[in-house]
Amino acid sequence: MANLKEITRRIKSVKNTQQITRAMKMVAAANLRKAQNSLFEARPYTDKMIEMLGRIGEVTDITKHELLNVRDISKELYIVVAADRGLCGSFNAQVNRFASDTIDGVDSEASVIVVGNKAKEYFSYRNYNIIGEYVDLGDTIRYSKAQEIAEAVTTYYLNGLVDSVKIVYARFVNTMVRKNESLELLPVAPPERPPGIRIEYIFDPTPDKVLDELLPRYIATTLFRALLESKASEQGSRMAAMDAATKNAEKMIKQLTIQKNRARQAAITTEISEIVGGAEALK
Repeated sequence: MANLKEITRRIKSVKNTQQITRAMKMVAAANLRKAQNSLFEARPYTDKMIEMLGRIGEVTDITKHELLNVRDISKELYIVVAADRGLCGSFNAQVNRFASDTIDGVDSEASVIVVGNKAKEYFSYRNYNIIGEYVDLGDTIRYSKAQEIAEAVTTYYLNGLVDSVKIVYARFVNTMVRKNESLELLPVAPPERPPGIRIEYIFDPTPDKVLDELLPRYIATTLFRALLESKASEQGSRMAAMDAATKNAEKMIKQLTIQKNRARQAAITTEISEIVGGAEALK
């Protein structure tokens, strides 16, 4: 059994670690609330964008647009969204593993754009063809960053460098649950026309010009929503991981305290035995 001084030092060390994990849990909870609010505000906007595409599709053939034109796929591009930092449980490992399994499962040539330091480290180490990287996005996801990524992948697609663009991310379900998804970004999938009576809409200037403005914005908005989904999933996973670490530290402190009390009792018993033995020897 470790001596009393060593056990006391270990208890102090675990308590210091527990203070850190408890503080990180509180920070993650605050960041999660902020990420959730941003996500819940962005979801209706994305849904309305899809609805607008459907309305335009009722009055014009949107499938002729170059961003909706389906090609024979020989070169694919994957945007993998992970976190910039660790200490968030298995979040990064699961996203990266899901992305690599998805990429390895295709027969066509695949390239990768990584978002987040953890995705960069994972795919760089495994020698994937990385053609772009976006790291250090921070805890607040900005729409301008999504626009930057959207413009880059749209340029690749229009120039024929890739035939398909997919984004791999963790969709936020709730604080404890997330779902890894692979979403096709380009070509844009035209929404299905709702059944029933067709409603006549008036577009100004023309449906085609509205579509030219709408599609790039739709791509950027879809990317922005995926980044928000991933950030909310990351913060939820970090909060759960820090909560588990705090509870484990509490259990360890209790166990070490029991060991400390036993060591103290053993030391006291030994001292008493020595005193009694010395007194007997003097008789």
